[in-house]
Amino acid sequence: MTMALSRRSLLGAASAGSALAFAGAPALGETRASLPQFGPAPGLAWLTFNENPYGPSPKALEAMARTSSAGCYYADDAAERLHSMIAERFGFPGEQVVIGNGSTELLTAAAAALGRRGAIVCPELLYDQPVEYARAQGAQVIRVPLRPDMGVDLEAIAAAAAASKAALIYLCNPNNPTAMLMDGASLRAFIERVPQGTTVLVDEAYNELTDRPEESSVVDLVKAGRNVIVCRTFSKIYGLAGLRIGYALAGRDHARMIRDNLMTLLLSSASLAAAIASLEDPAFAALSRNRIFEGRQIILDATKRLGLETLPSQANFVFVRVPDADAVAKRMAERKIIIRSAYGKWTQWSRVSTGKIDDVRRYAAALPAVLKG
Repeated sequence: MTMALSRRSLLGAASAGSALAFAGAPALGETRASLPQFGPAPGLAWLTFNENPYGPSPKALEAMARTSSAGCYYADDAAERLHSMIAERFGFPGEQVVIGNGSTELLTAAAAALGRRGAIVCPELLYDQPVEYARAQGAQVIRVPLRPDMGVDLEAIAAAAAASKAALIYLCNPNNPTAMLMDGASLRAFIERVPQGTTVLVDEAYNELTDRPEESSVVDLVKAGRNVIVCRTFSKIYGLAGLRIGYALAGRDHARMIRDNLMTLLLSSASLAAAIASLEDPAFAALSRNRIFEGRQIILDATKRLGLETLPSQANFVFVRVPDADAVAKRMAERKIIIRSAYGKWTQWSRVSTGKIDDVRRYAAALPAVLKG
């Protein structure tokens, strides 16, 4: 089943429609002059896009303000500095690091390039904008059903990749929208069994929000020379979603391939300034983790009190089983609480992001009445 789950297209699919219809905003045909240009409208509890509303950090804001007066110049030197900082952080040669317009551009470039060489195999449910782009360019995409517990079925993926002689296996870890983590040992063992001719692309957008980030990551396999590409983002832990900046760690050939398929020539001065300052502000990253963990626990406690099933979350969102996800999203929107509605055939699963703590508490308080209808 084809599922287009773009981080941005989700707005059109569910959340924006609910917000506009039930939060008193103007209809789509009316002027947008009164709508805010950036972020949710005042009064909305915005728990839909897995954003980190506590960012950007004060240091990132200061860096962007300082940089704005030089916005008339291309930011080549800043791009080189960020590139070097990432390479040094992970202990990689510079040519194995690629920065891009969010991790989505990097994932999409890799999927499009490798999709021209052979089939792409991925789980049935995941963040799939990269493979859907590759499909639109003519790639064959093979989706593998999840396990009964909603986890990624690595054995079935390996079998499908072998049968199709796949060029690419694409995974998200933790997965989106389920928030479930494939533990590092299992994922490493799986990658070691993949034929050398098949590349494994891993979206680690939420890695810094897992309990044990280093153990959960497969960056070490990239460094060891395995046929692996890892993509990360500044959107989540650093709260830079709207500034669109991410990076890939890959072997030299893969890094060159990604660069050759990027659409963005240069990143903006503001994005680069914010990313550099964020890497130099570990205190803010720690604050983000703590706030996200706090919000996640509020959701888990609220659902547990009501006897609702939740999948084990290692991200800044929770997948909650409800009688009707679309109905729950609509009723929440009537209370100006915006969450994600159903994902295709998974009509009983509702994704709730960890936004501002007060907003998460609004969701928790409204949930009993919303479930009653």
